[in-house]
Amino acid sequence: MALTVGDQFPGITVPVQQGVSALPAGETIDLSKTDGKWKVVFFWPKDFTFICPTEIIGYGDLVKDFADRDAVLIGASTDTDFVHFAWRKSDERLANCDFPWIADNKKELADALGIVHQDAGVALRATFIVDPHNVIQHVTVNGLNQGRNPAEAIRVLDALQTDELCPCNWKAGEEVLKPAA
Repeated sequence: MALTVGDQFPGITVPVQQGVSALPAGETIDLSKTDGKWKVVFFWPKDFTFICPTEIIGYGDLVKDFADRDAVLIGASTDTDFVHFAWRKSDERLANCDFPWIADNKKELADALGIVHQDAGVALRATFIVDPHNVIQHVTVNGLNQGRNPAEAIRVLDALQTDELCPCNWKAGEEVLKPAA
């Protein structure tokens, strides 16, 4: 059963890889810590594939936009930290994606979230927007063959942060709904 809106995001510590300056050395990230920030956690199925780098680069292009919204961006797949490191080293565009990549090769997080593809044994393309209390506020899950639009995560985060009623296709700066009492 997949976790959904209103569920607590798993507060586990998982291996993580970031950057290309040094080999992985057992770095971890504690997902229970929020430091008062929102989290946008997105999974891709596998490193060294075709659709995945387009998504990672797309999200990476928005790191500053997420930070401007008091949100941290965290990527994840079921590959190891060394595979993440090798992939980043092999592609300058991925090397420039300056955010942590969870190395969930034991599938602890993916299983806890309920997003492992039954037949392929890898994570689906799932995006979770998590509030500063570590509660899931938005989930999208795509199949293995459909890429996402990272800008949609920004739009949804903007809407969530208004704490107002936001109509279809609402964008930051537009009017929210104010129902009559």
